Amino acid sequence: METVNITIDSRKIQVPKNYTVLEAARFANIDIPTLCFLKDINEIGACRMCLVEIQGARSLQAACVYPVSEGLVIRTQTPAVREARKVTLELILSNHDKKCLTCVRSRNCELQKLAEDLNIKDLRFDGDSPRLPVDNFSPSIVRDPNKCVLCRRCVSMCKNVQEVAVIDTNERGFKTVVSSAFNKSLNEVPCAMCGQCINVCPVGALREKDDTDKVWDALANKDLHVVVQTAPAVRVAIGEEFGMPIGSRATSNMIAALRRLGFAKVFDTDTAADLTIMEEGTELLNRIKNGGKLPLITSCSPGWIKFCEHNYPEFLDNLSSCKSPHEMFGAVLKSYYAEKMGIDPSKIFVVSIMPCTAKKFEAQRPELSSTGYADVDVVLTTRELAKMIKEAAIDFKELPDRQFDDPMGEASGAAVIFGATGGVMEAALRTVTEILNGKPSDEIEYTAVRGIDGIKEAVVEAGGMKIKAAVANGLSNARKLLEKIKAGEEYHFIEIMACPGGCVNGGGQPIQPSNVRSWIDLRAERAKAIYDEDKDMPIRKSHENPRVKMLYDEYFKEPGSHKAHDLLHTHYAKRENYPEDK
Repeated sequence: METVNITIDSRKIQVPKNYTVLEAARFANIDIPTLCFLKDINEIGACRMCLVEIQGARSLQAACVYPVSEGLVIRTQTPAVREARKVTLELILSNHDKKCLTCVRSRNCELQKLAEDLNIKDLRFDGDSPRLPVDNFSPSIVRDPNKCVLCRRCVSMCKNVQEVAVIDTNERGFKTVVSSAFNKSLNEVPCAMCGQCINVCPVGALREKDDTDKVWDALANKDLHVVVQTAPAVRVAIGEEFGMPIGSRATSNMIAALRRLGFAKVFDTDTAADLTIMEEGTELLNRIKNGGKLPLITSCSPGWIKFCEHNYPEFLDNLSSCKSPHEMFGAVLKSYYAEKMGIDPSKIFVVSIMPCTAKKFEAQRPELSSTGYADVDVVLTTRELAKMIKEAAIDFKELPDRQFDDPMGEASGAAVIFGATGGVMEAALRTVTEILNGKPSDEIEYTAVRGIDGIKEAVVEAGGMKIKAAVANGLSNARKLLEKIKAGEEYHFIEIMACPGGCVNGGGQPIQPSNVRSWIDLRAERAKAIYDEDKDMPIRKSHENPRVKMLYDEYFKEPGSHKAHDLLHTHYAKRENYPEDK
């Protein structure tokens, strides 16, 4: 790699020629404050917080976009630089909604931290603070323009990374605001509800819809049997909310905390993930053998499903009719479990703890109520669960070991890896290949579909045939893959996850500041914990899960049965992108 010699704060260092000044400074462990910057996502020099002095330049320069060159001399802490940063920050704060104590991002706000780091004690400027309406109509995402600092990270994420493009900057000058087209609510535009905009927002301008009060009320209601289920990606991220290292497995702590909160039963959504593989695998085999619509495309990511309904309705028949695992579980809890326990299903209140904001939208779909009641009553994100644990003054890191409850607390390693991109595909292949081959297989790790590449492909031989599979994560990659299919590329089976990296990087996961997100790959660190748990599981194939076998023996009879279709499957419909007001 070609390098250049530069001097930064009197230190001579050698760095790659393609670095910016910001990258060079961080290479040398020299901190330069940033606000709008997010590596590979938003590198536009808009906020001007990263100003530095470049020898020979006529003015201060934004370090995040200024390229290094041979002999460059940089100073990051001159009086002029410090004053410029302070003035810039005070101007941003002058018209910011400074209700920090009640803000969802208090103590995890990059603007707040900058004010502390730059020793802002008073504001010299009194800007205009218009009260703009808060968009609170979406079941998943709340948008508060009064807290927005116009960093444009959310715009870049939505437009360039996800290629959904439902938000952008509107108006000019002091009137500039980030909003949807025609100032519509996020609930009225083709938003996928993925929540990636929340994860990159440095302040509290974007947040998930808070449903914790609904859960507190249910827990206090003596007439309700309140149960909870948790997705696999939650256990490898929730520890971050309590100071544990990124990628820590906190399954036992999480279960114990949920018990302390008062849930009657704590179940593992992974059990239903195994159930999903049985139904989806059967659906795939039926389509292959009977000339059904191919490729079969997974349906467990509600953000992807909504994106497809808006943008690619021609692929709706390709979607698996399987409900997502937590919705399947909700239907099972209000049917099989209700009968088994002798509880009126109307008295069972199901709470799903998910890494995903789109699942809040999904839970409100009227078609997901196959028992006559909503399959899932409330969805909480990983962040919301952490808030409840803190509100209850539970010492998360010091909780005793606990296990998930039976009769549905057992899962396979195949179910655990649902949390990472490629996991659903790998789980399905572990089962489908054995069915086609008619014998068990020792080779069950399909590494070709692992990793954080946007699109991955694999060809697997089984039963005398070749199954061509593809995996896409992030909606821009979903778009690329669907366009390949429209151009004539053929596949048998496709997994699509709305969020880059899959559920481990879902829109409801703990928010890490830009200085962490820019230099540590959260997707890889959390996914590693997922795969480590898979390796530690005594059962690693969905069809070998004894709880799933029991469900079929006692209730569903076989995958794809009439009862299974009634309770575990659903349908989809085309959605208008910008419906006219009526």
